[in-house]
Amino acid sequence: MSLDKILSISGKPGLYKVVTPTRSGFVAESLLDNKRITVNAQSNVSILSEIAVYTLQEELPLREVFKKIRTKEDGKETSINPKDDKSVLEEYFFEVLPDYDEDRVYASDIKKIVQWYNLLQKHDMLGALDETKEESKADSDSKKATKADASSEEE
Repeated sequence: MSLDKILSISGKPGLYKVVTPTRSGFVAESLLDNKRITVNAQSNVSILSEIAVYTLQEELPLREVFKKIRTKEDGKETSINPKDDKSVLEEYFFEVLPDYDEDRVYASDIKKIVQWYNLLQKHDMLGALDETKEESKADSDSKKATKADASSEEE
């Protein structure tokens, strides 16, 4: 599953994966407790593939930040707790991303990034970091083709 299908919903804890579209929005499933909720089009939703972190030179996509954390932690959960003190979080993030913009990236942002990384790691979804948009589109196209083949065989 690519990061295009994983999102954060304002006012709701954790991350969600898109299950299916509806007329007025979509159905999402929580990665925390696997409960499904209906999200309408007016909800404030952020797709993980569209989020970036400010650095001194540019905005670095969240996918790249997760890759750097994964490299630092050898694919395991982070060595810090997201509830740690602000100075601990900032020190950790400086090790992961030395050129992040300290004026525009707050401790609350770092806390969310660490929580999200741990949640993706717990659900074995870090493989999505290596996918590009073209690969995830090709996967969905091949699934559609497989479904079409299966339905034509039934006839």
